[in-house]
Amino acid sequence: MQHFTTLDPTEQERLFFLAPEHFNAGSDPALIAVGLGATLYSPANRPDLAKGVLKQTAAGCLSTVLCLEDAVPDDELDAAEDNLLAALEDLSARHPDELPLLFIRCRSAEQLLRVGRRALDHLGVVAGFVLPKFENETRRGRDFLEAIVQLNHESGRTGNGTAPLRAMPIIEDPLTTHVETRHSALRNIATLIDEFREIVLCVRLGATDMSSAFGIRRSRDLTIYDVQVVASIIGDVVNVLGRAEHSRVISAPVWEHFTNSERLLKPLLRATPFDAVNEKKLRQRILIDNLDGLLREIELDLANGLLGKTVIHPSHVPVVHSMLVVTHEQYVDALDILSNAVGGVMASTYGNKMNELKPHRSWAERTLMRARAFGVARADISFVELLEAGMR
Repeated sequence: MQHFTTLDPTEQERLFFLAPEHFNAGSDPALIAVGLGATLYSPANRPDLAKGVLKQTAAGCLSTVLCLEDAVPDDELDAAEDNLLAALEDLSARHPDELPLLFIRCRSAEQLLRVGRRALDHLGVVAGFVLPKFENETRRGRDFLEAIVQLNHESGRTGNGTAPLRAMPIIEDPLTTHVETRHSALRNIATLIDEFREIVLCVRLGATDMSSAFGIRRSRDLTIYDVQVVASIIGDVVNVLGRAEHSRVISAPVWEHFTNSERLLKPLLRATPFDAVNEKKLRQRILIDNLDGLLREIELDLANGLLGKTVIHPSHVPVVHSMLVVTHEQYVDALDILSNAVGGVMASTYGNKMNELKPHRSWAERTLMRARAFGVARADISFVELLEAGMR
């Protein structure tokens, strides 16, 4: 799989200085974690589940989660499991190039084992499991991870060159939300993740559950970083789990809005970048579809050390991916920084900033990994042009 293959070759050549790399479930886990991009959640009880997965993959969504947790009513859970298993059987008959990185979100370790064992003949299409309300105080997190290890053993995906089933824990449990237990809980999660580092792909953030603990829901006019009590949780998660020396990928929380609604605050999306490439209609479309808030939140995600994003609507996928393309300026800065191991300070090649070679090194390494996954734009290409191409 490869990002932006929905564009024709001529358009790819026009937009990209370096094209994104191909990757799959057997690639370098660091590249996979970065390359997840916009991870689309679908309830496992949705009709024509396999058809929907294939449709969204063809449209450019390379990571999908089929959810058996909060998205499914309790009284529909058994039917949702059956529906999921039928979808896996259908998908297993397709060519691997037609499939995304497919993950299943289960409610408990017991359900994870049950579903995995029932799907054993078709488990090859599954890349891993998403682990909700992850923590290490009550064994919930450990039980989840041990269940995946057991499934890897039972399915023969251990030690034979086949990519193992991987885990994506979600930080959203009250133990990590409430301030009196948060720091201890996060340290314990870090210890547990290190113990199972071979199967933990990345860490996800469940801002909806975090907000629920305080009876909060943000409007389309605000980003999650404007909700201070949730922003403080995100900051602590990055502080403990996102330190440069560990190279863990932390994925950003979901943007919940996807239809037009009354706007209270003035949009912050500048007109100038759109005017410069004659895309005024695109700006208007973004405002109507509630995507300007998503753009702002993605920019803040990246500034706060998060990469990739949970999404719940297909229209969000090209927005996320366009924002993850590395600019030519960022790429040149990263190369300059990594070309000198002795340190010091130098003006950027673009002549508009200072590159401090040792402090900026971790940023440069992460930037080049993102460049591998999402490519590097040509020097004269703006995010508006990438966005316009992705949203056609």
